[in-house]
Amino acid sequence: MSGAAMEAGRTLAMGQDEAVGGGRRSIEAPFGKALARLGQTRPDIVALTADLGKYTDIHPFRDAFPERFFNVGMAEQNLVAVAAGLARTGKVPFATTYGVFATRRAYDFVAIALAHSNLNVKIVAGLPGLTTGYGGTHQAIEDLALMRMIPGLTIIDPCDATEIEAATEAIAEHRGPVYMRLLRGSVPVVFEPGYRFQIGKARRLREGSDIGIIATGFMTERALDAADALQKHGISVGVLHIPTIKPFDAEAVAEFAAGVRTIVTAENHVVVGGLASLVVETLFDAGITRKVARIGLPDRYIECGAVPTLQAKYGLTTDAMVATIKGLG
Repeated sequence: MSGAAMEAGRTLAMGQDEAVGGGRRSIEAPFGKALARLGQTRPDIVALTADLGKYTDIHPFRDAFPERFFNVGMAEQNLVAVAAGLARTGKVPFATTYGVFATRRAYDFVAIALAHSNLNVKIVAGLPGLTTGYGGTHQAIEDLALMRMIPGLTIIDPCDATEIEAATEAIAEHRGPVYMRLLRGSVPVVFEPGYRFQIGKARRLREGSDIGIIATGFMTERALDAADALQKHGISVGVLHIPTIKPFDAEAVAEFAAGVRTIVTAENHVVVGGLASLVVETLFDAGITRKVARIGLPDRYIECGAVPTLQAKYGLTTDAMVATIKGLG
């Protein structure tokens, strides 16, 4: 077995970055770099982490502004509470931890300490879905479903490095609590510089008449690659990117769905309660009848393993998406 094959077949140590791209150019730590740039002109921005600064790419900000960086230790509920206190003094806190800890462990604090008072805190959550091989304790596979239930909480699931940078700037300007998923480490570039991100707005990336893929997060990259592959088989595929889960752009989804025969949703998340559920709800409310195929994770905890192996097993790869769509007939 080659060294590359051995690397792909093993679970990496927690501090090592799991690959999520498909050979595209990448940018290292786009979130941390964007936040550090913002810090140069925004003295009100502060950064916090729950002992996971290295693993949530926030160190560029820490290194630039050490007096505005706080590590509260392994205490995620305290992380949210401290961020809430800082927001009440006029600061704009960016708080980082893993998605599982920001949601499962600190859920009540996010709901009551932040959202109930509409405090201006930004939670940036690493290891979304299947971006780590460390099993159910670290894979935030249900975070979107949990967080969309909290009134007033904005939820972002960026596709690539460019969108992470643009979204970081947008949520800094946005008044109110935000939960943003984080792709960390070396993050692929799908969108070119100058990409404009708008909270609450979907983006149609490709026109098509047979299949319409509605995707979020890094699954949008794979949707674009799948559309290219399917075109060679005579299948016309449109792609609609949904970077904001809440507020949800139902109007764009309904308009997109009306122009294709079949809808496929694609998300790095369980297919219950996340993007797929939002799309089906939207189609029902709009009176649009379409077959909907859901690509995502099953309603179960995912085992430990190498990320490429797990993503292939659970259908999150480009090849798996192509096979699913070809099988729709």
